[in-house]
Amino acid sequence: MPEGDVLKLTAERLGTALGGSPLVRAELRWPGIAGADLRGRTLLESVAYGKHTLLRFDDGRTLHTHLRMDGSWKVQRTGTREAAGRAPAVRAVLATEKWTCLGWQLGMMDLVRTHDESLLIWHLGPDVLAPGFVAPPGASGTPDDGAAEGARRLAAEPARPVCAALLDQRTVAGLGTIWMAESLFAERLWPWTPVGDLAPGQGRSLLLTAARLIGGSVEVGRRRGLGAVERKVHGRHNKPCVRCGTPIALGATTSPDKRPDQGALERVVYWCPTCQAPAGR
Repeated sequence: MPEGDVLKLTAERLGTALGGSPLVRAELRWPGIAGADLRGRTLLESVAYGKHTLLRFDDGRTLHTHLRMDGSWKVQRTGTREAAGRAPAVRAVLATEKWTCLGWQLGMMDLVRTHDESLLIWHLGPDVLAPGFVAPPGASGTPDDGAAEGARRLAAEPARPVCAALLDQRTVAGLGTIWMAESLFAERLWPWTPVGDLAPGQGRSLLLTAARLIGGSVEVGRRRGLGAVERKVHGRHNKPCVRCGTPIALGATTSPDKRPDQGALERVVYWCPTCQAPAGR
């Protein structure tokens, strides 16, 4: 499933393509909103919150989408064959005179009043890519930023493995299996450490690391495209650890010794058995 860095870059691309010009074509191929007419409307803002995209128009409505596992947005020049958007997998078409944005295999779509957006995302934790996730340098006193709120949410279920807690969008929004694994590797944490066993301040430190890594992916993605960031652990099963040479192991969120079973809602976890050994070993 695409993670917050992908959605951030997607929202920026949609905003660049559609912003400032009225829509000349708008097709929402989704139950309940297929008859909605956005033609003539102008996109004011395209933002991502976690794994959600919010397209805000000048008539006070917002188009909300979620990619789920297989969705994507593609931008084509209006009038070209690629912009026709006739394939059954295309579930949204938004076009200005210059650019056409096609929503392929979208997993969720809603059209709501902009001031009702919170009804769709109220359950999510702080966005790990939001400007307010990290307190500005020099802030005095105890940080009261998104990372601190995320740490409080992280600590709410002390028996839960930290790898599973990081993937819960109610903790922080935007992390998936890639940046969960990379963050735990960077912090040398055993992925199945119970949240309650983290040292004081360690939860916030972990989330700050996650924000730094996924934010770095966005910066690199703007220059070189998605996937340009080298991954230290995710997707490297049986390859040598970049720090110690130990073969990278593959487990599931429920157990280091179990392969993930998507039917049981388990998620994949890559980790280094040496660098990320359980505490006490």
